[in-house]
Amino acid sequence: MYLVTIAARVKIAACQTPDFREDPVAAVSFIEAQSLLATDRGARVVCFPECFLQGYFTTSESARRNAMSLDSDTFSAILRRLADVRPIVVFGLIEAEGDSIYNTAVVVGGGTVIGRYRKVNLLPGERGAFTPGNAFPVFEVDGLTFGVNVCSDTQIAEPAAAVARRGARVILCLANNMMKRESAEKWKDRHSEVRAVRAKENGVWLVSADVTGERDGAISYGPTCAIDPLGHVVQQVPLMEVGMVVVEIG
Repeated sequence: MYLVTIAARVKIAACQTPDFREDPVAAVSFIEAQSLLATDRGARVVCFPECFLQGYFTTSESARRNAMSLDSDTFSAILRRLADVRPIVVFGLIEAEGDSIYNTAVVVGGGTVIGRYRKVNLLPGERGAFTPGNAFPVFEVDGLTFGVNVCSDTQIAEPAAAVARRGARVILCLANNMMKRESAEKWKDRHSEVRAVRAKENGVWLVSADVTGERDGAISYGPTCAIDPLGHVVQQVPLMEVGMVVVEIG
């Protein structure tokens, strides 16, 4: 396990995690355990990857099979498990609402949904499974405003710019980069380069959370890292290791 901390005022944690698939119980157990570690480090927010709760599925059938309504009894049970978690928790899930399926990040505090962000810039391979979001909410903790982007949102300017215009000083980027090895090799350094552009052009911190490991011939290196408003990667979990960054933002 790799843990790092740098100094300032409001602490934000982000986790590089195993790739849980179709096992929300195990995913929530991991959230509970990592949130305790983040609490010990003084973090007020802890972030987990894209589609973390059920796994990253992009076919219509698999996404719909795993989708969960935020009003469901199943999700209510998850919220009860998170009721005693002290930091605000941000994690990805496949959300069902009516006939639509969304790639969603939920913001949970004290076992209550504070809000959600639905991925806007869907990849071509995701568009058959998910409906794009159309809103850019921001959230606040201890006077620090933060927004959320999900993975390929950072490949275009608007999602980051939209939350920055609303006062966000940090963007949490939930990612899930499990992909074929050739693509993973191509992208393992480019992820941070793209995110650094978004941080620098908006003058904000960007803190990412990703999965790592190998599955069915695919691989995810990460990276989970913190990028400062000048576009510098100031902390990063080593590729292919489970771990956490904790960055303080003043």
